[in-house]
Amino acid sequence: MPITYVIRFDILPGQRDRFMTLLNGVLDAMRHEPMFHNAMLHADPDNENHVMLYETWEDHQDVLDVQLQRPYREAWHAALPDLLASPRDISVWHPLRGDRAA
Repeated sequence: MPITYVIRFDILPGQRDRFMTLLNGVLDAMRHEPMFHNAMLHADPDNENHVMLYETWEDHQDVLDVQLQRPYREAWHAALPDLLASPRDISVWHPLRGDRAA
């Protein structure tokens, strides 16, 4: 069953460009993973350093055992303590319904 992760980031002032560069590399690589469904990145309209990412994958265990260990994530994970004002807020969700414009 697909699983969605909602991840909120509070980026340190002056670190947004580096944050985005590293995250864009991860997102670009993720798109080619066979278990990947989609991802959407949002910025708070009142504070560009508050960012929310949601991503949906086919299988939670695959994310834990395989995806989080991918080499393309190493630099991203290593840099997070220097980029964020506080730890990521990660929540896990199961889709119930999806709608798209016709």
